[in-house]
Amino acid sequence: MNSSPLDKVAAHIGSYAELALQLGVTKGAVGQWKLPGRRVPAEHCPTIEKLVDGIVRCEELRPDVDWAYLRGTRITAAQH
Repeated sequence: MNSSPLDKVAAHIGSYAELALQLGVTKGAVGQWKLPGRRVPAEHCPTIEKLVDGIVRCEELRPDVDWAYLRGTRITAAQH
């Protein structure tokens, strides 16, 4: 059986409870993300990618988001 990207994240971090702790959300919230039709909120994807050292990328967690665009638009301090 293939594991989902979220399963891979939990396996790398240690548990879904630890993922919730690292993200500052409840275990129930993470549990909701595993349900059919539910998804990881896009704002958590970059943090998750960092937590797992890129083993799971934002694109896997939320393929509906244009991550290529977001990755290519970094605002530097000189642009402020």
